[in-house]
Amino acid sequence: MEIKVLGPGCPKCQQTEEHVREAIQEAGVDASVIKIKDVMDIAKHGVFMTPAVVVDGEVKCVGKVPSKDEIKGWISG
Repeated sequence: MEIKVLGPGCPKCQQTEEHVREAIQEAGVDASVIKIKDVMDIAKHGVFMTPAVVVDGEVKCVGKVPSKDEIKGWISG
C-alpha cells in the first residue's frame, strides 16, 4: 500500500503525516508513506487545497487533517 501526504510542510500537513504514520502502526498495515511538497506534483493529483491524503492513487481527504480513525478506515478496508 502506498500513502501519499500532500502539502508544503505547514503544521496541518505535519499533523496529517503524523496521524497517517500512527494509524498505519496501530492498524498493523504494511504501507509506505510518501511526503509530497512540490506544488506541481500536488496539482497532478487534482488537489488544490492541502493537506491531502492519497491512498493507492485515490484521493481520500483534501483541505483538512483527518483523524486516525478515518485513516484506519481507509487503510483497513
